[in-house]
Formats: sequence, structure tokens, C-alpha cells
Amino acid sequence: MPNPTVVALDNLSHIIQVALTPIFLLSALATLLSVFSMRHGRIGDQVRDLSQALKKSGSLETKRLARQLSELQRRSILLDGAVCLVASAGFLTGIAAMVLFIGELRNATTETVLYGCFGLALAFTVAAIAGFLGEILMASRSVRREVGHQQDTAVAATD
Repeated sequence: MPNPTVVALDNLSHIIQVALTPIFLLSALATLLSVFSMRHGRIGDQVRDLSQALKKSGSLETKRLARQLSELQRRSILLDGAVCLVASAGFLTGIAAMVLFIGELRNATTETVLYGCFGLALAFTVAAIAGFLGEILMASRSVRREVGHQQDTAVAATD
């Protein structure tokens, strides 16, 4: 007959091992939040620069700058959504890790809550990555458009 203390330690060891998975996910989510935060900062810097340029621009330039500001606004909204999703995923992942430890009290309920929290955390992470992808694509398109405009301006100036 196995020693109850050894069985309890094996059980606890298994729970801790399983709990490490959500903790690694939390670390990855924190990294994503850091990236999103840096992107928000860059958007803020660009808005500030464009706003200053808008004050000094002519009518044709004003339309282009206003379009760029509008695009920055949409990028910011996408990033906001991504940040909210990652934060929610982190919250749910934290709950999932906690449930692993508390779950020994009521196994049937624990499994349902654990799977639900971890599943939602993964879904939110995927959605946040999709939002981040959309924001990156918008930023890339904006840069290409600006380069094209600068090239057109340079060609017109040489004619």
C-alpha cells in the first residue's frame, strides 16, 4: 500500500507542473503587452508630430495630414482592443493557475472552470494577435503611402 504522504507529494508535484503552463503563458502575454505599449507610444509620437505639422501646413498638405491622423486613430483603436484582449487573457490565465491549486477541493467544478478560463485566455490571445497584425498592416500601408507621396513630391519638384 502506497504511503499517503508520498501520494500527496506526487499529487502536489503534478499540480505544480501543470500550473507552470499558464505561468509561461502569462509571461508571453506580458511580453505582448510590452510590445503593444511601445506601439501605442510610437503612435502618440506620430500624432504629436503630425499635429504640429498640421498647424503649419497649406490646404493640400492639410488633407494629407488629416488622413494620416485618421489612420493613426484607427491603429490606436485596434491596439486598444488587442491590449484589452491580452489583459483579459492574462486575467483568465491567472484564474486558471489559481484554480489548479484550489481545485483539489471540488474536482468536477474545477475542471470546468479551468478549461473555460484557459480556453478563453487562448482565444483572447489569438484575437489580440489578430488585432496586432491588423495594426501592423495598417502601419505598413501608411508608411508605403507616405513614401509614395514623398516620391511624387520629389518628382514634381524636379520637373
